[in-house]
Amino acid sequence: MSTTTRRSGQPATATDDDGHALRRARFGWYVNDWANAAFSATVLTVFLGPYLTSVAKEAADADGDVHPFGLSIRAGSYFPYTVSFSVLLSVGAMLLAGTVADRTGRHKELMCGFAYLGATATMGMFFLGGDRYLLGGALLVVANLAYAVSVALSYAYLPGLASPDERDAVSSKGWAYGYAGGGLLLIANLVLFQGHDAFGLSSGTAVRICLASAGLWWALFTVVPMLRLPSRAGALPGRTPGAATREPATGSLRELGRTLRGMRRHPLTLLYLVAFLCYNDGIQTVVSQASLFGSEELGLDQTALVTAVLLVQVVAIGGALLLGRIARRHGAKRTILGSLAGWVVILALGYFMPAHQPVWFYALACMIGLVLGGSQALSRSLFSHLIPAGKEAEYFSVYKVSDRGTSWMGPLVFGLAYQVTGSYRSAIVSLLVFFVIGFAVLLKVPVRRAIEAVGNPVPERL
Repeated sequence: MSTTTRRSGQPATATDDDGHALRRARFGWYVNDWANAAFSATVLTVFLGPYLTSVAKEAADADGDVHPFGLSIRAGSYFPYTVSFSVLLSVGAMLLAGTVADRTGRHKELMCGFAYLGATATMGMFFLGGDRYLLGGALLVVANLAYAVSVALSYAYLPGLASPDERDAVSSKGWAYGYAGGGLLLIANLVLFQGHDAFGLSSGTAVRICLASAGLWWALFTVVPMLRLPSRAGALPGRTPGAATREPATGSLRELGRTLRGMRRHPLTLLYLVAFLCYNDGIQTVVSQASLFGSEELGLDQTALVTAVLLVQVVAIGGALLLGRIARRHGAKRTILGSLAGWVVILALGYFMPAHQPVWFYALACMIGLVLGGSQALSRSLFSHLIPAGKEAEYFSVYKVSDRGTSWMGPLVFGLAYQVTGSYRSAIVSLLVFFVIGFAVLLKVPVRRAIEAVGNPVPERL
């Protein structure tokens, strides 16, 4: 007989069968990261940015501009603008889906439904070619919106999967699974892209196959969380789930309004969210625009870009686990602050990065990998302590507004900086403001008081 910890902090007995069921649920949750990380790595981080930009340039006029829906924008800004637009649309979708999930207890069904919508849109990118930049933008909007909602709902499982003192480790392991899955598919895509001539494929066709493969990967591995996770996020061994109600969408919309108003009762949680939305917007913009920066500003070819991102994926596995271990000794908040200082150094080095020298880009990729997974995994686990019981999906839907490929302020600033200066170096250094503001705000968050304010047990180290 063993004990587990309820969300309220009270111990509950758990049988060996409960322990086995909890391990199964955790594995299903880890594999969900393994599945959807392929979209983040292969599509957002590596292939789609440079490829969609090249498609937009094919459709551009003599001044290098494209005109979607009558707007005149530089072809080089089309991808970051589209990412920002997709996130703006996803905000309402995430909040509503989170509310519906918490009200009905259908977390898994909604999570997997949006996953398959995103996977289908991603597989549709195989048909992106020629000057079809509008098709590419539409598929990106649908896929990124679905990705955002699906991942936000998956985060709601974390408080039930781990006790307060286990949460950093479980969250870090989930991110490690994600980087491992994304990295494994990238290796296969790198082999395909480098050997496209041997396979009788053009480089463009190889890229489109790589994009579609991320959707197929996402769809196939989503079967595992479908089988192993319970429908309701709180329905796990040793946990007492909140009561679910079966109300129509109109009731959920009213509840959504109450949730947003109710968040004002937890100002310290909101203060942490402000810090996270700032610094993680910078992180996500670096990740999503790195390939565009490497190809357009540094003159690197697609093989060098894929290799660099693969290095990020591999190093990030160890980085997530390493920062998780550091957090056990020094606390999550201090570890995150240290990682943000590392991001400032990375951006400064990126600004001075010499062109046409991939070895320096590889070194920068290793530095990014070292801080990337850990800063995100610890941010997720720290936020899980600041959520009132029964509101996990709704609060994580707000959190997910700026997480793993769904930032919008950063790409907008990045795109505007390039629009004004014509330089991706200026665009990349403009992101410093997000890390500086995020660091300053996080420094002011009294984490222990914030956890006590929402009625959750305080972990031993913060």
